[in-house]
Amino acid sequence: MSAELEILLPETLESVPCNLCGSWDAQEIYPAAERRNGHGSASDLYTCTSTAYGMCGPIVRCTRCDLVYQSPIPSVDEIIDAYDGVVDQRYEEERSGRIETFSRDLAAVERHERGGKILDVGCHLGMFLEVARERGWDVTGVEPSRYSVERARERGLDVRHGTLDTVHFADESFDVVTMWDVVEHLSDPLAELKRMHRILRPDGLLAVSTMNVDALFPRLAGRRWPWYMQMHLVYFSRRTLHNMLTKAGYRVIEMTPHRRVVRLSYLVSRIEPYCKPLYQVLDWLVRQTRQGDRLVAIDLGDIFMTFARKIG
Repeated sequence: MSAELEILLPETLESVPCNLCGSWDAQEIYPAAERRNGHGSASDLYTCTSTAYGMCGPIVRCTRCDLVYQSPIPSVDEIIDAYDGVVDQRYEEERSGRIETFSRDLAAVERHERGGKILDVGCHLGMFLEVARERGWDVTGVEPSRYSVERARERGLDVRHGTLDTVHFADESFDVVTMWDVVEHLSDPLAELKRMHRILRPDGLLAVSTMNVDALFPRLAGRRWPWYMQMHLVYFSRRTLHNMLTKAGYRVIEMTPHRRVVRLSYLVSRIEPYCKPLYQVLDWLVRQTRQGDRLVAIDLGDIFMTFARKIG
């Protein structure tokens, strides 16, 4: 499938209630923002390496429980179709940084669970599964992008195409379920957390990473916070994620900051949407000094990991 495939956003969007408490009472905190030439292709909206920062629908906050989310949004079917067609070749180019990040993530998981069967939801190309397999875990993944599933299977990984709503797993069949930077993409994260609850063994471990909308950086950046993007539908704080996990049947055992490791050239490329002249200068310097492959750790305080145990 061509990386140039154009998938435009639908003309009709649907208002949604709060996914945590069910209330329709929400206050807009930021208006919709689009590029002058429209949203563009799916490759620029729904890929992990998208640079469509700040381009999304209205951002609202529930007046009852404080959950922050987009509303209105495209229908579930349209979102799934968009992810099905995504081709993200840039993601694979950043393999070294992602493997290092996932190695650290697995080490965090292993503080709570030493081994067994692990399912990675939204596993993309399966790099986390590769890391876990090398450490002796029995690994499985589920992923909506056909391209990503094919690439993962080429590496001998057991990755199912679809979502937990369409792919069946037996009850209590996994010791650990992970969801790295995925929960914010879901139109109904509460339902997904309940599906994970069903397939986890009693006292099984759930590991989730996501953005923290109440951290200092997003509060200072306001509407220019880069993670306000079309593909991000729900924006948790530590409190609202804790409350949702409790509602879904989990006991939260740890919340901790999450540090990403990326290549220096990739980090510099993220500056381009904000200030192209600065990007051009830094890109030139990185290329001249041949430091593009240098790995750097990034922590702006707005990403966190949560670990929780299944109750019941």
